Amino acid sequence: MAKIKKGDLVQVITGAKQERGGDRGKQGKVLRVYPEANRLLVEGINRVTKHTKVGQSQRGTKTGGIEVVEAPIHVSNVALVDPSTKKPTRVGFRLETVEKDGVSKTVRVRVSKASGKDI
Repeated sequence: MAKIKKGDLVQVITGAKQERGGDRGKQGKVLRVYPEANRLLVEGINRVTKHTKVGQSQRGTKTGGIEVVEAPIHVSNVALVDPSTKKPTRVGFRLETVEKDGVSKTVRVRVSKASGKDI
């Protein structure tokens, strides 16, 4: 079970400070998760310049040039943000019994270690 999922709010906890042009301390929403590489794509974080080759589309318009896109960041460099305190927190799991259609089932639930509340 993944600790960080698509749509979660995360904060960068490593790297250069914002005064030096880095992303440490910035918060953003997870756009995509790459579990096989342990990486995340976070909105507004780790932006890089990408050069694309100039070409032509079917209508004759020019494509290509320089664009700025987000690059994946390693999962160990971010921390999940607790929704109640808006601060980065560690995440654990707790077993919880859920009753659905008269059948009780034990499931794991992500929980903030600081506040002890479900995330």
